[in-house]
Amino acid sequence: MSAGDGGRAGAGGVEFAGDGRLVLRRMPNWYLTLFFSDALERFGFYGLQAILVLYAAAPRARGGLGLDIADAASLFGAWIGFMFMLSLVGGWVGDRLLGNRRALLAGCLTSVAGYLCLAVPADWATAAGLPLLGIGGAVYKPNHQAMINIMFGDRSRAREAGISLMYVATQVSALLAPLVTGYLGERVSWHLAFLVPAVVLLATSVQLAVTAPQFGGVGDRPVNPLTPAERAAAARRTVYCVAVPAAVLVAAGLLGVLSATLAIGLTGVLSVVVPVAGYALLYRNPELGPDDRRRLRTFLAVYLGATLFWMIIAHAASLLNLFARDHVDLDVAGFVIPASWLQVATPVFILVLAPVIALVVPRIGGRDNVGVKFALSLGLVGGGFLIMSLATVVAAGGGRISPVWLIVVYLTHACGEVIIAAVTISAAADVLPKGFLGRTLGMLWLFAGLGGGLGSGVVRLSQVMPEPLYYLTLGSVAALCGLGFGLCRRMISRGLAPSPPRPDRVEQGRAAR
Repeated sequence: MSAGDGGRAGAGGVEFAGDGRLVLRRMPNWYLTLFFSDALERFGFYGLQAILVLYAAAPRARGGLGLDIADAASLFGAWIGFMFMLSLVGGWVGDRLLGNRRALLAGCLTSVAGYLCLAVPADWATAAGLPLLGIGGAVYKPNHQAMINIMFGDRSRAREAGISLMYVATQVSALLAPLVTGYLGERVSWHLAFLVPAVVLLATSVQLAVTAPQFGGVGDRPVNPLTPAERAAAARRTVYCVAVPAAVLVAAGLLGVLSATLAIGLTGVLSVVVPVAGYALLYRNPELGPDDRRRLRTFLAVYLGATLFWMIIAHAASLLNLFARDHVDLDVAGFVIPASWLQVATPVFILVLAPVIALVVPRIGGRDNVGVKFALSLGLVGGGFLIMSLATVVAAGGGRISPVWLIVVYLTHACGEVIIAAVTISAAADVLPKGFLGRTLGMLWLFAGLGGGLGSGVVRLSQVMPEPLYYLTLGSVAALCGLGFGLCRRMISRGLAPSPPRPDRVEQGRAAR
């Protein structure tokens, strides 16, 4: 079956009525498989996001890692930076080594191994589990996106509708996962909380294995398989990439300097180096022309703006989670809710507000929409952190404050996330020729990883400067950068403008008419 045939599998599909309303007819079986596998895989991710920092900061007597606040707060940013940093490699594994559908299964099984390691109450198991989860997520996510695009073929409107439905499913997982893993982790056992996603991902793996015939062979083999010479070269590079870090870790262990701080620091450095190197290689690609490079230079501002945005958003799973644990009144009608449950605020807001924002946001900005929407998104998260600065002042008195403070902050996050996610992906499609679309989008992952890596270092400042000043500084930086995007909106639009038609092509077109 070809890619185009895959897009027509099944009798129904996702289609639009003539008036633009989304009409859901009988879904193809392959779509339902991808839909539920994504929802279940994200359950594990959002469950980990809700409890990782709390588990890391919990004392060993309570089954936690006993890390200090700085290391615990840095851990999530370093981990997500590691996963995003490997996403390009994960896409390559599907495209050239395993095939996209088989890579989905490999990513799920790797994540199962990671969660099972975290379910073991031992330091070595955690040290092995987190990298395995990063690798599993990095292999799964880009190949899931690839399968969606391949199976829908050239039916762009159906593809957009299908992806929108999956986005809703993702938010449902983001809502349910903290409730389950948060309660189990904070009230029963951290390791039991990690076991639940392992079972969920194992079920996802079984689903992907038994439903393979639905895809008619699509994704079973790489689209562009490695030649024997390329395979040998890739094996050598893989050995180097694994052996060198392993040697560094073993040497650090033998010298007695191996620690969570060192591992987090090394990951943070790599998450900075890799995006810079990746951008430089893409910019110097000989297939790009002057206008392509001009747009790519302009889009660097978009990459960096997204980096700042995701760096701030990552605080929800680190410092804001710890703030909820230590300073927020969690008593609701006599029941003290787990601190991690406040993580459900963002997906709830996204689910409620997404239809409204989807209606309003496309009308904002006109031809300067990229600059205007980045200004709005960064202004929202910056304003949220200014509110957070006030919250820390109120909490400084020693009493517990209302959860409304954090809920308002999460509201700003949700609104900013819906806006910036749409504008970055949409704008990336027009930066470079279509043959570079995957690499342009892949750079978004790398710069999101850069945000995580920088965040793992920035959160340490919260331990050496007053909390109100920390949030005030970050909020002001985000707001000022948002103002900069607003002031430079026309310059950004000119920089991203398509290439003007060449005079010879214009004359040829006139002659043809």
